[in-house]
Amino acid sequence: MIGGRRPWWLHAAVYQIYVRSFADANGDGTGDVAGIRSRLPYLADLGIDAIWVNPWYRSPLHDGGYDVADYRNLDPRFGTIEDAEALIADAREHGIGVLVDLVPNHSSSEHPWFVEALASAPGSPARARYHFKAGRGVEGELPPNDWLSNFGGPAWTRIDDGEWYLHLFDSSQPDFNWENPAVIAEFDDILRFWLDRGIAGMRVDVAPGLMKHPDFPDIGDVSQADSAMAIKDHPFWDRDDVHPIIRRWRSIFDEYDGAMMVAEAWVRADRLPLYLRPDEYHQAFEFDLVRAPWDAATFTSVIGEAFAAANAVGSTPTWVLSNHDVVRHPTRYGLPGDIDPAKWLLDGPHELLDEEAGSRRARAAAMIVMALPGSVYLYQGDELGLPEVWDLPESVLDDPVWENSGRRRKGRDGCRVPIPWEATGPSLGNGAVAPWMPQPEGFAALAVSEQLRDEDSMLNLYRSALAIRRERLTSDEDFEQAVSPNVVEFTRGRGFRCIVNMGTSPVPMPTGEVLLASGSIGDELPSDTAVWLVDSSGE
Repeated sequence: MIGGRRPWWLHAAVYQIYVRSFADANGDGTGDVAGIRSRLPYLADLGIDAIWVNPWYRSPLHDGGYDVADYRNLDPRFGTIEDAEALIADAREHGIGVLVDLVPNHSSSEHPWFVEALASAPGSPARARYHFKAGRGVEGELPPNDWLSNFGGPAWTRIDDGEWYLHLFDSSQPDFNWENPAVIAEFDDILRFWLDRGIAGMRVDVAPGLMKHPDFPDIGDVSQADSAMAIKDHPFWDRDDVHPIIRRWRSIFDEYDGAMMVAEAWVRADRLPLYLRPDEYHQAFEFDLVRAPWDAATFTSVIGEAFAAANAVGSTPTWVLSNHDVVRHPTRYGLPGDIDPAKWLLDGPHELLDEEAGSRRARAAAMIVMALPGSVYLYQGDELGLPEVWDLPESVLDDPVWENSGRRRKGRDGCRVPIPWEATGPSLGNGAVAPWMPQPEGFAALAVSEQLRDEDSMLNLYRSALAIRRERLTSDEDFEQAVSPNVVEFTRGRGFRCIVNMGTSPVPMPTGEVLLASGSIGDELPSDTAVWLVDSSGE
């Protein structure tokens, strides 16, 4: 719960909300802030401590709101600034904090600053807020360097006067120049604007990407998709000079009691602790479990390494299984371990998917991350066991990854489909019209209304796990892992044990009082099943 003497976020359960797809109050097919407010009782009953709201700012929505045109106003499709303030206040009454998404690497091309830059001359102060460069070649017809966009294609776009501007993502998302004092001052003010309105914190998008090498060198022949991990002195990723910016932000956050920052930092495991030093981010997502196959040795290793890295800087891990950028984990766990889920969406073969196995494993994985010390972030629909909607027709795809990749990558739309509240209706409880992204027939059986009536549902498993977690597992207790070829096992203080059989055969059921299990158990712990126990001596 928000409040108390210890930092609330140390062991918090945070629920991520993708606004367009969570709850639609006005019935226009698009989720909104009023819809979030209407579902606060559901979130409180679920047992979460805070919500993280994906970008709700004014935006053309070329990239789901991560193309921000105005950082101090909501997009009219989502609501008004008054709606945001009311949500923050209402959530606080429910014991829930609100985290907003900060997008500091780039703006929308419709942001007033970039509109001004396009209308200004080369070398002007307006262009200096972004990265404008002359091209290479005889007449500047080639991009300034070989950098590629994360969405596919060149990271540079040429404008009418011949200059090129940098965009590490879509061409509608020009990168800010973080060497520019005006950019630094603007974001200082943006932080204070939202902190003054009572937010509990911020999730920081593209945290390692702000600073660029001053010489803008080529990356070369190394695959740019893997270059962030392969190149030590990367020209635009995880540069050391990003850390003074973080420390500046931390000094602002320290003026606001209890406010925190969590970093989206896809970096090498040995680099992540740098973002968690005492004067930098409070948290950074532990993404290695997102990338891990369903394998006990891998899970055990990732968990151990995450604790070692966090402990080295006096921090705690921040666990996550899914979010708005990755294939949902029930689908990932239903695929063979050697399959790239993102490529599988388009290329298949789709008959490889074992939906039942994926669901069993998702239940067990949820019990792992909710039992571990540290905080846990849940993506909307995780608690319903929603799978990836991998078969969305090409005609409805909205993610810029689809077009920018030359239609070779299907993108992230399948994890962003509106969640089902009811089993009937054109939007399954999201209003009287069809939602902005179509829902599959299978979502009806996974609706909140249906799962609340089923004591063995995924939703009720989450509710039970979060209740036990809050009662027993929100202190800095001893943590110890056991090493086994097919079993993930760890203990915490007061005799608590989490045991997960990831092998293909049952294993003997451990002794102890069962607090919760992800599936049916008896004298043996079945494959793909988790159990929480407490020793009688721990009571």
